[in-house]
Amino acid sequence: MKKLGLLFFISFFSMQIIAQEDEVIKTGWNFGALPTITFDTDLGFQYGALVNLYHYGDGTRYPNYNHSLYFEVSRFTKGSGINRFYYDSDQLIPGLQTSLDISFLSDQAYDFYGFNGFDAVVNPGWIDDENDDYITRMFYKYDRKMFRFKVDLQGKFSGEKLKWAAGMNLLNFNIGTVDLEKLNKGKDEDELLDDVPGLYEKYQDWGIISAEEADGGFVPELKAGLVYDTRDNRPNPMKGIWTEAVMVGAPEFLGAESGFAKLSLTHRQYFTLIPNDLSLAYRLAYQSTIAGHAPFYYQTQVIVSELKGAASEGLGGAKSIRGVRRNRIVGDGFLYGNVEARWKFARFQFINNNFYLGLNGFMDFGQVTKKIELTPQNGFVPQPENYFDTNAEKMHFSYGAGLRIVMNQNFVIAVDYGMAADERDGDSGLYIGLNYLF
Repeated sequence: MKKLGLLFFISFFSMQIIAQEDEVIKTGWNFGALPTITFDTDLGFQYGALVNLYHYGDGTRYPNYNHSLYFEVSRFTKGSGINRFYYDSDQLIPGLQTSLDISFLSDQAYDFYGFNGFDAVVNPGWIDDENDDYITRMFYKYDRKMFRFKVDLQGKFSGEKLKWAAGMNLLNFNIGTVDLEKLNKGKDEDELLDDVPGLYEKYQDWGIISAEEADGGFVPELKAGLVYDTRDNRPNPMKGIWTEAVMVGAPEFLGAESGFAKLSLTHRQYFTLIPNDLSLAYRLAYQSTIAGHAPFYYQTQVIVSELKGAASEGLGGAKSIRGVRRNRIVGDGFLYGNVEARWKFARFQFINNNFYLGLNGFMDFGQVTKKIELTPQNGFVPQPENYFDTNAEKMHFSYGAGLRIVMNQNFVIAVDYGMAADERDGDSGLYIGLNYLF
């Protein structure tokens, strides 16, 4: 996706830099608001707005907030969109960190490259309309609509650092073929997308995706875990550890299409290299199915204790391995990691708010550790050169850099550019959104 929005904010704020040593202590309600402006050739322009409200109380806890409310409504001109409300507070229920997310996410061209990383061959020429092998830009896509109602709670044990975590996540997936009629609307004759089967349709024909799972389903997810947290600041820690072990289960008696359980282990650590200005951060994570059968439409979900954006999906893309194709690495189990150097190179005050500008350099990586079993039926004969490369999976790498514009240490505008190290993972990606990655 070609991102166009928010760049004028970068130049605007850069011209307003005024050296300041003392921060303004924020009290009461404060907010950050931005227009949402992006562009995609097949989806059109994205338009809308987001607002993040923070309540700091009497200011004695600043930069920690009492309440955070996030609203986003955005649309693509050809139908896709984000509708999201997110609430976070450690004051709503005394002694508990409470998070609530209600979202409806529609994606008319959701990426699907098959299963098990490099074992699934991606043919770039099939989706390049200037290539002699071109089939359709929608070959590795399907239509997905997802509703999410998510509640997370964290409470402390006798100490301050070790916490318990519990939650509920109700997900409903509605999946189908790409709506070519809608995407072709307004196109010239030579730009129309041809009505030919893509990989999603082929996986159904071959019996790899069952008829029961092909149209999506309901996933009622329950979560329990332990969290060890010594971070000095939640949005961008300069020191500390944030480690968690989480189990999620989707039991059939609550309405799941197929019952399963997954284990997620995540360790994050932060080191101060230059006080207040330069830090090194890394994240190592492992996730795997430990019981039952997880339906294919759930396998892109990356389990986290708290959402940093509208979605936590991959591996590949804005929230996991930047520069690698979105959903390129999908398996029944996987590991991934990120290493970032974070530099706050300028601080200033503007319109009575505290700002800083930051630069990041990063390396991301990931690999499938437990493969999704492929059981082709219906007389399918594998064609390795086109679709499968058995036992090709290995570590995927990407690297890049990013810019951060941060208001009052909590409202973070993020711009990242990542490049894939292996051409089988794609080329590069530009991502404009909110928050540090972890």
